[in-house]
Amino acid sequence: MQKCDSTKIISRLVQLSTLPKCVRFKPLLDLPCHRDITQKGYEKKRGKLLAPYIPQIQGVDPSLQIDNRIQASSQALLPGSKHNKTRAANTRDERFRSDLHTEAVQAALAKYKERKMPMPSKRRSVLVQSSVEACTPPATSSASEDEGSLRRQGRLPTSVPYQGHGHPAVEHWFNRVIQGSSTSSSASSTSSHPGGRSNSTLTFYLFFPSYISSPYIIICFIYMSFSTVSPPRFIIQYITSHILNFHICPYYTLVLSYLPPFFHPLHSHCVGVPVNSRVSSKIQQLLNTLKRPKRPPLREFFVDDFEELLDDPNQPKPEGQQMSPLEGEPLGVVTNWPPSLPAALQRWGTTQPKSPCLTALDNAGKPVYTLTYGKLWTRSQKLAYTLLNKLSTRNEPLLMPGDRVALVFPNNDPVMFMVAFYGCLLAELVPVPIEVPLTRKDAGSQQIGFLLGSCGVTLALTTDACQKGLPKAQTGEVATFKGWPRLLWFVTDGKHVVKPPKDWHPPLREASNDIAYIEYKTSKEGSTMGITVSHSAMLAHCHALTQACGYTEAETITNVLDFKREAGLWHGVLTSVMNRMHVISIPYSLMKVNPLSWIQKVHTFKGSISSCDAFLNVFQARGLRPEVICPCASSSEAMTVAIRRPPEMGVPPPGKAVLSMSGLSHSVIRVDTEEKLSVLTVQDVGQVMPGAVVCVVRVEGTPYLCQTDEVGEICVSSGSTGVAYYGLPGMTKNVFETIPVTSSGVPISDRPFTRTSLLGFVGPDSLVFVVGKMDGLMVVSGRRHNADDVVATALAVEPMKFVYRGRIAVFSVSVLHDERIVVVAEQRPDASEEDSFQWMSRVLQAIDSIHQVGVYCLALVPANTLPKAPLGGIHISDTKQRFLEGSLHPCNVLMCPHTCVTNLPKPRQKQPEVGPASMIVGNLVAGKRIAQACGRDVAQLEDNDQARKFLYIQDVLQWRAQATPDHPLFLVLNAKGTVASTASCLQLHKRAERVAAALMGRLNTGDHVALVYPPGIDLIATFYGCLYAGCVPVTVRPPHPQNLATTLPTVKMIVEVSKSVCILTTQAIMKLLKSKEAAAAVDIKSWPMVLDTDDLPRKKSAQMYKPPTPEMLAYLDFSVSTTGILAGVKMSHTATSALCRSIKLQCELYPSRQIAICLDPYCGLGFALWCLCSVYSGHQSILVPPLELESNASLWLAAVSQYKVRVTFCSYSVMEMCTKGLGSQTEALRLRNVNLSCVRTCMVVAEERPRIALTQSFSKIFKDLGLSPRAVSTTFGCRVNVAICLQGTAGPDPTTVYVDMRALRHDRVRLVERGSPHSLPLMESGKILPGVKVIIANTETKGPLGDSHLGEIWVSSPHNATGYYTVYGEEALHADHFNTKLSFGDTQTVWARTGYLGFLRRTELTDASGERHDALYVVGSLDETLELRGMRYHPIDIETSVIRSHKSIAECAVFTWTNLLVVVVELEGSEQEALDLVALVTNVVLEEHYLIVGVVVVVDPGVIPINSRGEKQRMHLRDGFLADQLDPIYVAYNM
Repeated sequence: MQKCDSTKIISRLVQLSTLPKCVRFKPLLDLPCHRDITQKGYEKKRGKLLAPYIPQIQGVDPSLQIDNRIQASSQALLPGSKHNKTRAANTRDERFRSDLHTEAVQAALAKYKERKMPMPSKRRSVLVQSSVEACTPPATSSASEDEGSLRRQGRLPTSVPYQGHGHPAVEHWFNRVIQGSSTSSSASSTSSHPGGRSNSTLTFYLFFPSYISSPYIIICFIYMSFSTVSPPRFIIQYITSHILNFHICPYYTLVLSYLPPFFHPLHSHCVGVPVNSRVSSKIQQLLNTLKRPKRPPLREFFVDDFEELLDDPNQPKPEGQQMSPLEGEPLGVVTNWPPSLPAALQRWGTTQPKSPCLTALDNAGKPVYTLTYGKLWTRSQKLAYTLLNKLSTRNEPLLMPGDRVALVFPNNDPVMFMVAFYGCLLAELVPVPIEVPLTRKDAGSQQIGFLLGSCGVTLALTTDACQKGLPKAQTGEVATFKGWPRLLWFVTDGKHVVKPPKDWHPPLREASNDIAYIEYKTSKEGSTMGITVSHSAMLAHCHALTQACGYTEAETITNVLDFKREAGLWHGVLTSVMNRMHVISIPYSLMKVNPLSWIQKVHTFKGSISSCDAFLNVFQARGLRPEVICPCASSSEAMTVAIRRPPEMGVPPPGKAVLSMSGLSHSVIRVDTEEKLSVLTVQDVGQVMPGAVVCVVRVEGTPYLCQTDEVGEICVSSGSTGVAYYGLPGMTKNVFETIPVTSSGVPISDRPFTRTSLLGFVGPDSLVFVVGKMDGLMVVSGRRHNADDVVATALAVEPMKFVYRGRIAVFSVSVLHDERIVVVAEQRPDASEEDSFQWMSRVLQAIDSIHQVGVYCLALVPANTLPKAPLGGIHISDTKQRFLEGSLHPCNVLMCPHTCVTNLPKPRQKQPEVGPASMIVGNLVAGKRIAQACGRDVAQLEDNDQARKFLYIQDVLQWRAQATPDHPLFLVLNAKGTVASTASCLQLHKRAERVAAALMGRLNTGDHVALVYPPGIDLIATFYGCLYAGCVPVTVRPPHPQNLATTLPTVKMIVEVSKSVCILTTQAIMKLLKSKEAAAAVDIKSWPMVLDTDDLPRKKSAQMYKPPTPEMLAYLDFSVSTTGILAGVKMSHTATSALCRSIKLQCELYPSRQIAICLDPYCGLGFALWCLCSVYSGHQSILVPPLELESNASLWLAAVSQYKVRVTFCSYSVMEMCTKGLGSQTEALRLRNVNLSCVRTCMVVAEERPRIALTQSFSKIFKDLGLSPRAVSTTFGCRVNVAICLQGTAGPDPTTVYVDMRALRHDRVRLVERGSPHSLPLMESGKILPGVKVIIANTETKGPLGDSHLGEIWVSSPHNATGYYTVYGEEALHADHFNTKLSFGDTQTVWARTGYLGFLRRTELTDASGERHDALYVVGSLDETLELRGMRYHPIDIETSVIRSHKSIAECAVFTWTNLLVVVVELEGSEQEALDLVALVTNVVLEEHYLIVGVVVVVDPGVIPINSRGEKQRMHLRDGFLADQLDPIYVAYNM
């Protein structure tokens, strides 16, 4: 906690203590109690009265200043006014409150011109869902109620004093704070009570809890005069951030011209929730936002390897001398001091048994029980005896001295805790106090379990009531919590606690270095450590606190702290017993209900505590002197570090520092004279503890002493600190055994120091200043920022309308070699989408302006959903964990990677290309061969291939019909796995003849005919019928009856582009083409002639057509590429025969073979295998239409097993269907006798980079069914050549290499080891087919490249297509695809350009001919690559990273639009997870690809279009997104 609110006292422009008496004590400065004055009149009079004492702010009308400021503060001043009945719209979290800070934020926001930020789009269902979830306000335990809720119940009179502005003249950064002269302070103390002064002095210890992510703990001493009879003198109080609205963050003392509040209008169409907004206009808005000049990035960029981030040469550097260690006053010698704490208890328990030790209050504030020292002594003795002697396992005592025991006591039962704690000390057991686990999933509970396990705890002590409330297992025993060891639970107030025999006495030894107790502490990362405190340290700490606080015997303390740990334990349980003090313990739950309970115990005066200066103001009239508010600093490891002594001890007056936040971010102390927006006022935490030595060391690396003007970590050397982290020797050495050294490396002392995890410095008069805590430290681009400072800024932007105060978490996450700031807040259910978004964008601007740091992500979650810390507040590490694993479920998210990521590697500068000749020479000099490879020579392969004699495929069919008429060629299976139809050589020939007869009378030779058939024998028969008739067939996928609107236009387009004069089809499809539904999608009148071939007459044509030359066109192959281009290629009769022969040789296909094909028969290699190869080679093809797998996923594999197929072909979509659909059913398939051990080769037909993950998981899943892991391989083909590579049956297995993904972006291939960072596995795409030659060429110079260089794959082969028939839309671009020559080297060979990037690599393996095998690796399509920041990215790489980032991402596709990267993810899960994905997607793309995502679109499963080959249609997706047709769940526009 921090930079205590009393800083506001210091930083006010008008200080009541400095006003003349006549003004100060006028009734108008007090609360208006006269009923005859109106609110307006009161403000007017008050303003008039104070006007002369308010310094003028330049350039602002004085009347404006007074009105504005007084109105703002006095709004809250009327306790009975109507304004306070409901929550005021502009109330802010008082703990972070500073009007100065607010005005700084307003001024910062006003600097921003109106920026139109695109508001995220959200589906209605998500809106409704998040608001319904959020409609329950946070439970009282969350400690996040607004002040209004307290006011409505009438429990808390509100009194927020008038607050002015910081003074412009900051002469020195340590201004003394001496509030008023002695006369004015005495006057104020006497005039308040007509009854005269009482001599009793009251001391308040006000502790700020460290669990509220607070930078340090504060103790305030408040000396008051009361006229009551003997009030308690000491009050120990935790002022929690949410109960008393205390400020735990620094204030910024700001001096600036008053600027009107910033208003941020949104684009006109963003009002409300955009439902039909044009997405492209939003992207334009985003681009306009991004065009604004950002803060200049660091001048030096790191290269790909991120070796180091260079420092900014202009950053401030410390200039002071090296600091000297600071010594506290010596520990005083006390004559009658007990030798140990148990000895002190024995003394008071036997000599003063009736003396009160502890009074516990109930939730209504009534005393329930007073424990006397006699009772504490006897009950502790009983418990100690029982633990040591009455608990046993197998006749062995359960506990031995030194064993650890868990203390599980609720926060409202200090009596039983105290008995248990001292019972353990008397039994020489080590108590480990922990929180009561309420559910099995408490935030941080698992870590507590790890701590108990590592401490070897087997027994837990608790109360009967608490034990009954713990979650139970079915046996009735206490459930074992996640991560906890098995515990035995012992009830300390039950009948099992027995009285010890008279001759038994607990061993009372002198305080030793043995462990006395273990206090738990949660680190920034969420791990829990146990800090061991020795008996001697415990005693020394009590001694030091007694001396520093001036404690004396038999005094009274009121304690509102957590008595189980830190200051509540040190003062209220340990030091109190040393001094026989009486502790009044107020439960935390009462404090939440009635924050004034502790004051009411002291006096009947009704006051309001809202923050330190307000506290001072309210109680000043009762004699409170401002200079006695005294903070302190402490940490779990070092215990109390420093404490400001009461004034009568003759210590120097309090100090304050007005520091530049910019300087602090560089760990340098500077007065800020220019940037008044970011000044920080810090108050001292007093002097070093008695008997301690303090120094300040550098935070990172060797603990060098800091310079005097440098901020570092405070270290303490004394006998009263913690000793170690239990069971963690390495961390213990770093923290508890630090040896600070001078700049020359000489140790400053031979005594070890303990690191306190407090950040600060030592000021004049040996005062210690704390500016933050290591836990809240965020180091961004080398600069340090404090989480609480950021919270304060966020809360200054009118938060109360939109978020719950006290429910904001700020932390940093590591993304791309730097920390990134994340802000998470709970949103009010009544805040509209637009308001919340507007508030978020203003928070971003305010933080950017005041802290000069960008916020990476700002998320709003529904009310009451953030994980809670044990005493309220937010569990920061658990929130961070949920954010990183995507289980935070925000209802609003704003990511700003463009603003805050300034350390991207420098974009690649395109160098002038090395010429092709130089490239060849360079490769020769380097000893590298040119990357060229070829399949076996077809001419030299002698085999008894009868089909070779025929020039035309239709002649082969006629020959087979005569030679082997009954030989089965085709067998088609239906979804049930039964044979739907078959065809022998003769049957196929006869059916083809009938089709030819039907066409010959109607069409001319050379006419193009569209074949629109479902997969089956009809398609094959009509194909050969067309060839018999001299027509050119064009196979077309039929339209989907349920999806005519999108599938029919493609059919129409192919028919038109191919210039088909006739459509051959079935009766059913013919009706569909001319139906009403079709008319809605296309113009059905413009179809060419449609013939149905279902019932053709049995007649054969007069004579078959014989083409004059084999170079003539045989058929057209149409397909839509992944980039959305419809391209038809021409296949001549020569190429068709060459293709069939090449496949026959590679796969060793003979008439006796059977192969199974599960592919679509409409284009590419699928068409060739389905319609051509069986006729050419004579083998039987078992045809499995892929569509049938949707109703029977095991159809293909069952067929392969049933027919004992050795060679089978499928597509990636089929493989995916089997993996997802059958993954859990392998056992059932085995019982059905499915056996895949017959398969020698299973080839995936693809026109893309092999999908290794899919093929590997397929192999793994079906290994149990006998599938050999060597069997699965891939093929590669493309438009210019449908079959370039195909694994086949002979030759070495496909190889896999790992390449560096970063080098790939620069078009380089760098081979790395498996598992190395940024490695990408690439699998060989099968063996190059016989007759095929491949070379790798430079895409720009068209020169040949060397081995293992990335370039375009060029192919030369007899079965290359002869050219595009037409490329719809991009004719000019593709003219050179089919006949290109190298610019250097072999300039004669004609090559076809595949449009794919890849490389060749000579392996150590040998192929069938005995030569070394050349492997071809396909990296991806050139058309699909994304050119971003001068680098080339393949979408699949980004998509793979994204899919891996969250379990609910089913599929992903990326594309670019106006240089923005758009990521579309399919969400497979509940819609509330949609917004979780935004940050994870942005993180992973930034981390692995160095790219900033512009837009994240979350859609339903199945929205990303996929073609029949299983390839994503990214361009279709892009068009759909820009036309706003995707119906996204959420669209996030990253700033």
